Amino acid sequence: MDYSRLLDSIEPIRFGNPQLADRQYEILMESIREFESELDEDHEIGVKLASFGQSILMHVTDIGYSNPSLIHFYGQVDGKDAELIQHVNQLNFLLMAVPVEGGRSPRRIGFSVDRDEDED
Repeated sequence: MDYSRLLDSIEPIRFGNPQLADRQYEILMESIREFESELDEDHEIGVKLASFGQSILMHVTDIGYSNPSLIHFYGQVDGKDAELIQHVNQLNFLLMAVPVEGGRSPRRIGFSVDRDEDED
């Protein structure tokens, strides 16, 4: 039996380096997509941050990364633009369903992911 055709049709499995930010970003986005799939039209993702000496709620609008080790969270805190830059070793936050503000449609982070993956 000639297995060469079969072997040629098999695509290799690519495993990202789990210590790099891009792989952590992929894992994070999988969790966010799953969380967002359960949200209704009156809620979007918020991130509860428990650092800086206080508890802060961030309405997240986008997420990015900078290899080798930084994850970027973009959004608003108290109605003001904000960016949180976290080292992959310090990722520790609570995803929350937060009410949509201002009568607009809810932001869904997972739908803007493909743009960031091409930046490597």
